[in-house]
Parts: sequence; C-alpha cells; structure tokens
Amino acid sequence: MHPRERLAYSAIEGRKPLRLPDGLRLIVWPVLALEEWDMARPMARMVISPPQGQPMQPDHPNWSWHEYGMRVGFWRIKRMLEALKIAPTVTLNARVCETYPQVAQACVDAGWELNAHGYDQVPMHKLDDQKAVIDKSVAIIEKFWGRAPRGWFGPGLTQTFDTLDHLSAAGIEYIGDWVLDDEPVTLKTAHRPVVALPYNFELHDIVLMALGHHPSDQMYRRVIDQFECLYAESAERPKIMAVAMHPYLSGVPHRIDHVRRAFEEVLARPGVAAWDGATILDWYQAQTL
Repeated sequence: MHPRERLAYSAIEGRKPLRLPDGLRLIVWPVLALEEWDMARPMARMVISPPQGQPMQPDHPNWSWHEYGMRVGFWRIKRMLEALKIAPTVTLNARVCETYPQVAQACVDAGWELNAHGYDQVPMHKLDDQKAVIDKSVAIIEKFWGRAPRGWFGPGLTQTFDTLDHLSAAGIEYIGDWVLDDEPVTLKTAHRPVVALPYNFELHDIVLMALGHHPSDQMYRRVIDQFECLYAESAERPKIMAVAMHPYLSGVPHRIDHVRRAFEEVLARPGVAAWDGATILDWYQAQTL
C-alpha cells in the first residue's frame, strides 16, 4: 500500500486534542540506537573518506569509529541517562544481542525498552526476504529480553510498500520511521493497525553531526529551539519531542555535555516528562479507545 492508503490526510488544526495525565503537556522521547556494522559490507556511513576518495573494503577506519561507540560512547551515554533518571527507547539491530551482549544486557538490566531495528544495519530494500529478517529480528530480541519488542525502526528508517504489513504480522505495534506529525497516528495494514509515533530528523545526531557537520553544541541549541516552539503550542494540545542518539556521535567527549544540558533544561520545565515508546503507545491507545 502507498502511505496515503494507510493514513488519510488530517490537518492538526481542528482535531480533537489528546490529553496527557497529571498536568503533563510535553513528552520527550529519547531514542538510543545501537547498531551492528558488518565489515563484509560497506559501512553504514563514513566519518573519513579514504585516499583518492574511493571507498575500500574492509573499511577499518569507519568500522572503528562505530566500534568506539559500542566500547566507550554507549557507557558514557548510559551514565548520563541514569544520572538524569531517563529511561530511553533502545532501538537495536538484533545482531547486537549476539555481537555486543554486554551492551544489550546493560540496557535490559537498566529496565530500558528494547525496540527492533532490523537484524543488522542493512536497508529494507536490500533484503531478499523482508519477512524472514523481520521475524528473525523480533525472535532474537524476544529470546534475549524475555519479551517481544513492541516497536520498530527500520535500518536507516527504510521501508518498502510491503514492510508495514510484515511488521504487523510479526506483532509490531508501533514504528518510528514516519516523521509526518506531532501526534501519534494509526496506520492501516493488511493485519492489525500499527501506530506511527512522532519522530523527527531534526533532533538527530546523524543528521546534525554526520551529515550536516554542525558544531558540537548544535544539538543543544536545536533541541532548545524546537522545545520552545513545541512547549508554547503544548498549552493547547500535547506535544511529543523525540531526540535521537547514536553512541559513536552523541557519546563522544566533545558532544556529551551538550546532549546532557539539553535534556536537563527541557526536563526542568513544568509539565515535561521523558517517556519511552511503549509508554507513549499505551497512552495514545487509551486515548483512542
């Protein structure tokens, strides 16, 4: 199905407002992505180009950039989140449970939500059998975590016209791949409906740092600017603001304090709380019953 077949157009103006509990008006959705970059393939992205500009395999420099995130950056982000009492959604390639079990177990031990992010970092369009990879990813995480993931982010946020139907058949209840609204929306599939939670490409360390090459403090500045607009609007209807992190970007020494102070400042405002994706989903579904 084309996306417009799954979701009819609806202007936010004139919709019946949703209601948050306990005086809340804006929810911050922290998303931490953990990935597996297979050296047998080109790296998911590059921080440094090779001499003469021709990508080479194996790509040791860019693989090691990602590896730093799993060896060091993740633990730095974990300390920050725990100090701020933030429980994020952890979207992980299922293969992380096999190649970085200590990292995945640390997330489980912290009580964080695990969300499926494919098996490894390969676009959905490149898979010979999407359904098999989706089912495998969900099964691996369920076995490791002891419960099935309710949410999904495609690797690189990729989907084909069939992906949502396979996700619904696998029991996935929400996705973060669609960035088309400030509120959750319900998508039609060939099976059960799937909810698209509000995500964005703006408060996203890949877009800001790896692609936009902005200064280290830009994450802080953009989070605050986005927050101020949404917070003002949340006086009339609730808002959800996602913030996306990757250990090899947000977890490096020259960025981590900017990420920290962004979270500190927005969570200090009245009526603001940090929720994971499953909590947002449960709230939304209770509103729409």
